[in-house]
Amino acid sequence: MIEDDHLTPSLMSNQRYSDDDGFVPPEGLCWVSVLSCLLLACSYVGSLYVWRSELPRDHPAVIKRRFTSVLIVSTLSPVFVWAWKEFTGIRPEPSLLELMGIRLQGLLPAIILPLLLTMVLFLGPLIQLAMDCPWGFIDGIRVVVDPRFWALCLSDMRWLRNQVVAPLTEELVFRACMLPMLVPCAGPSTAILTCPLFFGVAHFHHVIELLRFRQGTVSVIFLSAVFQFSYTAVFGAYCALIFIRTGHLVGPVLCHSFCNYMGFPAVSAALDHPHRLTVLSFYLLGVLLFLLLLFPITDPLYYGWPTPACTLAPALSSVCS
Repeated sequence: MIEDDHLTPSLMSNQRYSDDDGFVPPEGLCWVSVLSCLLLACSYVGSLYVWRSELPRDHPAVIKRRFTSVLIVSTLSPVFVWAWKEFTGIRPEPSLLELMGIRLQGLLPAIILPLLLTMVLFLGPLIQLAMDCPWGFIDGIRVVVDPRFWALCLSDMRWLRNQVVAPLTEELVFRACMLPMLVPCAGPSTAILTCPLFFGVAHFHHVIELLRFRQGTVSVIFLSAVFQFSYTAVFGAYCALIFIRTGHLVGPVLCHSFCNYMGFPAVSAALDHPHRLTVLSFYLLGVLLFLLLLFPITDPLYYGWPTPACTLAPALSSVCS
């Protein structure tokens, strides 16, 4: 078992590995946890391909079919965590839903603070977007509060996929279900770095469709896949950190949706912007503020310490305090 440093009785007292007679976790716990996560990831990605179609992934008919399959897998994903608990004999104090970040304690700050933190990181792109937007601030507010705008969004299958279904189902499967299985084995810090690997690899399935529809040369598609794996893994680590430190699913879901809307920062456009110095200054300021605020804003004390995932930790970690 991999453990973090600095054992303390206070956190270990929250550990619920044992039954009445004192239970020692099986030596194969890490193998069971990793294989469970791998099976869950394969189930999620595999569900996208149960439908045979010659249409591209952005076609509304394809999106609707995939909605059905991923929603079924996501609904069944808590069964993986329950089966893992039963097989390993681990008996955590929090309930299954609480372990998966579905709880009321600290809900309001979990909705607001992680999203604000992510917006700080995107300060440069947001300023760039505001400068280039032909609308004024008041016009933007009018659009946001207009029911017709939201009706148009909800009727767009790609918008629903990118802003609602993908963030919700991916965070449920790849964070809320996997992290509770990885933390007892590896500790919070290692779990944060391990969990995104499943998330990053899961996005490699896009290569299949790019090759299938010949959307570029093999080398370009491969480089694109490597780049996508890299930034999805980094993003996954960030969402995993938010999940463990806040103990809530809603924060990662909202951050995921926001990042899907913003896309990868258009650094090349910022370099060519008429107000390049101003835009790049906000890019740098956003990154510095993000690094400065990352741990204070996600302090578990705001969300109910210790958070459910942290009660599974084999030892105290700075991630949980």
